[in-house]
This record gives sequence, C-alpha cells and structure tokens, in this order.
Amino acid sequence: MTELPQMMNAIDPAAPGGPDLLMFVKRPMPVPKPGEVLIRVAAAGVNRADVMQRMGLYPPPQGAPSIPGLEVAGIIAALGEGVDTALLGQPVAALLAGGGYAEYVCAPASICLSVPTNLSMVEAAALPEALYTVWTNVFERAYATEGDTILVHGGTSGIGTMAIALGKLFGLDVIVTCGSDEKCAAALKLGAAHAINYKTQDFVAEVLAFTNSRGVDAVLDLVGGDYVTRNLHCLTPEGRHVSIAVPGGIKAEVNLLTIMHKRLTLTGSTLRARDTAFKTLVTEEIDRIVWPHVAAGRLRPVVDKVYPLAQAAEAHRRMEAGDHVGKIILEMTP
Repeated sequence: MTELPQMMNAIDPAAPGGPDLLMFVKRPMPVPKPGEVLIRVAAAGVNRADVMQRMGLYPPPQGAPSIPGLEVAGIIAALGEGVDTALLGQPVAALLAGGGYAEYVCAPASICLSVPTNLSMVEAAALPEALYTVWTNVFERAYATEGDTILVHGGTSGIGTMAIALGKLFGLDVIVTCGSDEKCAAALKLGAAHAINYKTQDFVAEVLAFTNSRGVDAVLDLVGGDYVTRNLHCLTPEGRHVSIAVPGGIKAEVNLLTIMHKRLTLTGSTLRARDTAFKTLVTEEIDRIVWPHVAAGRLRPVVDKVYPLAQAAEAHRRMEAGDHVGKIILEMTP
C-alpha cells in the first residue's frame, strides 16, 4: 500500500468570518484511534452547519476536529487497533462530527457504510447527514409509518429532498414548503405530495385545505421561532412535532391548550454531538432497512452542484444564497 503523507491539504479557518476564509492550509495527517478507520476522502457534503461553524455560530463538539465537514465518501487507507483488516481499501460513506473538508479524515468503523458499486463517490457523500437526520427524526422521533402525511419545511434542501425520497419508499405523503414557485415545481417533480410557496401562501391554510381539514401526522421543522405556533395548527390529534433547526429563532410561544386538546407531542434533536454508540445503532438500522434501497438503485440523493475542495468558498456562497436544490458537494481533485 502507498505510504501515507505526514501532512495533508485541508480547509480549516483560524477565525470566524466570510467564505473567503475557506482556503487550503496544511494540517498533520490524522491517526486512527482504536476502532477507527482513516478515510482518503473522495468527496464531502456541504451542510448549513458548516456555514454556521465558519461564521462562529456553531463550534465543533468537544474532541471533534476544527476542520468543517460532517459527511464524506472515500477509501479506507489505514486502520486503528481492533478494526477488521478486510476493511482496508474498501469504499465507504461516513457521518462525521467534523473534519470532512480535508484529504483524509478518521471515523469510527462502526458508523461507516459500504458504498455499493452503482453509487458514485459524489452521491455517496451526499447521503449520510440528510439520511441519518431524516431517519432519526421522521421515523424514530415522529414515529412516521406507512399512510401518514407529514409536513417538512425547506422542501428542496438536502433534508427536504431526502424526506421526499424516503417518504416515497416508505409510504408517506410528504407536504413541503419552499421559497419560490420554481422550487415548489422541483419538489413536486421529486415526488412531494404537495408543495407550498411560503412567501406567497399561508402554509397553515394550504395544509388544512390539502388534507381536507384533517391536518398532518407529523411536522419536521427546520425553522423554529413563530413557525412552531403555526405548525401546531397543522397537526392532527396525536400529531408529532420535531424541531431540528432554529434559524427563525430559539424561542416560540405555544398554546398549551392546543397541545392538551390535540394530545400533541413536541420533541426535537441534534445529531452532531451524539456519541458513537448512538450513531452506531442508527448506522445498523440504516444498513439493514434503508441501504438495500440504495444498493438496488431505489434511493438516490439529489445533487445540486459539485465544486473542487479548493472552491469551498463558492460552495458556501451557493449554500448561503439558498438557490440550491438538494446537496452541494466538494470533490477532491488530484
């Protein structure tokens, strides 16, 4: 096997600021700990959390690399103690707490998914963050089951497009909100049951009209703030509300009688800071239940645009502009 270098290229800003800070620096090669693998990165996903980290609004969890990047696909280049030697040289996709914007990154072997031959590295890198997020929040926290109708805000984001895709696979009707008629059309083309332009339409009225006043079984909220109050009006009795992001604000005023009368469940989660044991359990579920659909070609991520790692600043500008549909990806180039 080729000898590994001692240093690598990475994107690792020394201070918070704008996209122009995303330039190559040299960093020491990471060394896998017991139970970990070293991945030679082929592609890395770009997420809103990366933008927030760059701006100084979302520091990495304790022990995580300062290098941004929460998901990668690549080839296993070295093994930590106790890792099955058969993994060496295997293509994998991995969820990370950080470190993806680099030529190499370490990840626990237990949260790596084998990349099937029909999936490109770019596609594989577009899967972990959205897939784990939707799976844990829609299917585990919101208990969505076949026949349910759910409302997802940010319908053309990585999360939104994944929710539509998984909804189609597992028998959910997915209503989404989007910021333009063009994005609504894109969401419908992907398989959304209904798409609402939140800038020109009242999404509460639209949801109730579409469901014949029944409401939805669950809401996946990526906004927070006053959306929470409005979301509760969209829920049917016994409905579940899951908060996973708060760009609209961390506080919301809710009517407790609404929650009581409808017997609603309000919950939420974050994924990045969860421990390896939790992520391992989720990986095992995804590998068993969802990954066969990937291998069979029934589940594919929506990839918006691919940039070389050296153009990470442009990738962040596109993310911040909000024009993307699906995932933005950074690809390693020789």
